Amino acid sequence: MKAIHTKQSSVLTCLLLACGLSVAQATEKRIDSPDGKVSVTVSDQGGTPSYLVSLQGDTLILPSPLGIKTNMADLSQKLTMKDCEVKTISDEYTLKTIKQSHVKYTATEAVCQFEQDGWHALDVIFRVTGRDVAFRYKLYPKRGRGGETLVAVVQGEASGFTLPAATTTFLCPQSKPMGGFARTAPSYETSYTLDDQTGKNGWGEGYTFPCLFKAHGSAWVLISETGTDGNYVGCRLLNDGDTKYKIGFPQPGELNGQGSTTAAVSLPALTPWRTITVGQTLAPIVETTIANDLVETKYKASREYTYGKGSWSWIIGMDPSCNFDEQKRYIDFSAAMGYRSVLVDALWDTQIGYEKMAELSRYAQSKGVGLFLWYNSNGSWNDAPQSPKGKMDKSSARRQEMAWMQKNGILGIKVDFFGGDKQPMMQLYEDILTDANEFGLQVIFHGCTLPRGWERMYPNYVASEAVLASENLHFGQGACDAEATNACTHTFIRNTVGSMDFGGSTLNKHYNKDNQHGTTRRTSDVFALATAVLFQSSVQHFALAPNNLEDAPAWAIDFMKQVPTTWDEVRFVEGYPGKYAIMARRSGSKWYVAGINAQEAPVKAKLNLAPFFAKGATVTAYTDDAQLNGKASDVKLKKLLYNVEIPKNGAVLIVGE
Repeated sequence: MKAIHTKQSSVLTCLLLACGLSVAQATEKRIDSPDGKVSVTVSDQGGTPSYLVSLQGDTLILPSPLGIKTNMADLSQKLTMKDCEVKTISDEYTLKTIKQSHVKYTATEAVCQFEQDGWHALDVIFRVTGRDVAFRYKLYPKRGRGGETLVAVVQGEASGFTLPAATTTFLCPQSKPMGGFARTAPSYETSYTLDDQTGKNGWGEGYTFPCLFKAHGSAWVLISETGTDGNYVGCRLLNDGDTKYKIGFPQPGELNGQGSTTAAVSLPALTPWRTITVGQTLAPIVETTIANDLVETKYKASREYTYGKGSWSWIIGMDPSCNFDEQKRYIDFSAAMGYRSVLVDALWDTQIGYEKMAELSRYAQSKGVGLFLWYNSNGSWNDAPQSPKGKMDKSSARRQEMAWMQKNGILGIKVDFFGGDKQPMMQLYEDILTDANEFGLQVIFHGCTLPRGWERMYPNYVASEAVLASENLHFGQGACDAEATNACTHTFIRNTVGSMDFGGSTLNKHYNKDNQHGTTRRTSDVFALATAVLFQSSVQHFALAPNNLEDAPAWAIDFMKQVPTTWDEVRFVEGYPGKYAIMARRSGSKWYVAGINAQEAPVKAKLNLAPFFAKGATVTAYTDDAQLNGKASDVKLKKLLYNVEIPKNGAVLIVGE
């Protein structure tokens, strides 16, 4: 019981009683992380449960509400905390598809039990580590005159997060439903507002997870959620005035108005986890594995899934590139690069056809390459016309299609254009993943929600887009102009909580098949290499093109042939969201230290390479000059404080053992 502290608010009670007033005593309980760095204080003051979070004595989440509202009772008020059972828990797991392949997890777990009118109605379950706080609710059946209530509707949560005054925000606004391309919004594809003030509510609909805050001028707070499946809804963060934020349920208009915004549950029921990662630097944010620490695998893998690099014609050639001859050319390109796959995008069913696709798959397999096939998720939730459609939204059609894919050796699917975060949509994600696993298929989602611990929950899950991804670099010059800013943002926010299918790292100068027209890339070739390291996904379909074998620098092609897509470890080095990012990843015994810059002034840094390389080691350094002319050179590390200078839109990359 060392990690928990209890006190009764007796002084206040005595004062009130002395004045002739009657008041129930409030209970406070403090829960400390195993290392003592992070503490959570829970209270039932006034019958309203609340909590606060401190990092080494610095309160980063001020007293904030807890509770949940259902159709059988409002469990956010008139509650009394009766007990709080605490223990230390440990877990250890191996997962190839996240930022750290082997995880040892130790936390203080506290189950705080709340009663309402004598009914054990609610548990608030906390997990506290030296960098993470998580909580979720357990709801219990209720006995009444008509018998026992065994099902309920969760109408909303009281869960809130009150930040300190003068906090600044790094947030991605939620789109209004049924807007954007072919009425496909919301799809977690809007631009972040950086270093903004609190008190705003995005475009009126709050913000998509994850949400990053900077408090007290130096401390960082990342708020997100994990463990969401078909038993609940995907949530967002709403501003509740000033520095107060709260959990929001889906918007009524999502899914073309189908389904409610609530979650139907059977009792007893566990909700998804609310997660808070805190740090005096961005290291805990970059390095946290909390999204997967808290969840369990839902089914066994039907086969041993493998991972790796691939190519993708659509980002350069768009819809016309989805033809038999061009896809065959990309298969040859992937084979020449030693890549595992080719992603065949939309309209393959009409522009190639099923019979020719089977032939194309056989050809790919003869070259040691597999195929991922694109599908439209759509049933009736938006106007996206791209096909194949009507194949993923119903079980019978989906399973028939997946059986055909299994017969023809298809590696996996990319499913696009989902309809929001309501419970039926979350059930569709889970159904697609479950069926795909039965047929040995890996799954990538696009135009979709944020993954919430799905790498561990679903063994065949690969990655989700849920970000303003590389297609926008083709569609508009503004996205190219902002590429470095966005890359320095995603590294510290979106990609910290789940695998991100960005589809970048082009070596073309222009987003066009002839490499002469179209939008112009502003970033350097070294930048393209660096983002292959900075952006984490176990399957990467890069925006490379066959012409790059002839027109890109040999050192760049050589690097892109060997860069890993699975990692054993990640370390934050330095950086600031939207400005610059330097971090390191390890694969086996080899470290990759990658840095990029979005600022006008060059980043001049003295990097401590001691955590990664030995003195006297020879590494390969990829660097840019002021004009973004890149080069690769072998460097012997005579000392481990290494000076780098990164120009705007440029990068540095240091690779070695």
